[in-house]
Amino acid sequence: MNALILKDKEVFPTDEVLENVLKNSYPAFARLRDELTATDVRIEWNYYNDGKAWMGKMLFKKKNLGWLQIYDGYCTTSCFFMERHLEAIDGLDITESIKTNFYQQKSSGKLTPMTVNIHTAEDIDDTLKMLDFKKKLK
Repeated sequence: MNALILKDKEVFPTDEVLENVLKNSYPAFARLRDELTATDVRIEWNYYNDGKAWMGKMLFKKKNLGWLQIYDGYCTTSCFFMERHLEAIDGLDITESIKTNFYQQKSSGKLTPMTVNIHTAEDIDDTLKMLDFKKKLK
């Protein structure tokens, strides 16, 4: 697994910083950010000491929908789901390999992570569907 790249606590992840580390996938990130903004989801950047890196918390109102992580040349979005959501997730209209990876993940307590790797604009739809599903959960 690749390591998170935004390790310097003193360097906030500005657009310029993100463009430098995301390289060719930056346009996909920029589109994702714009799509999130259009659906009232905001990215709150924080430096987390446990992972020693900057991560973006994707928030809808006060609800934490998931996490945005930055790697060298791409980013990922992750949402955590409970066991009771497994059946509904099976019906999600997202790429099958994402669902397969989700079902193979080890749970962390009562939660299981679903992760979408974002390299190109085509990868964004799965993230938006995942977040929309998460928004509707109680």
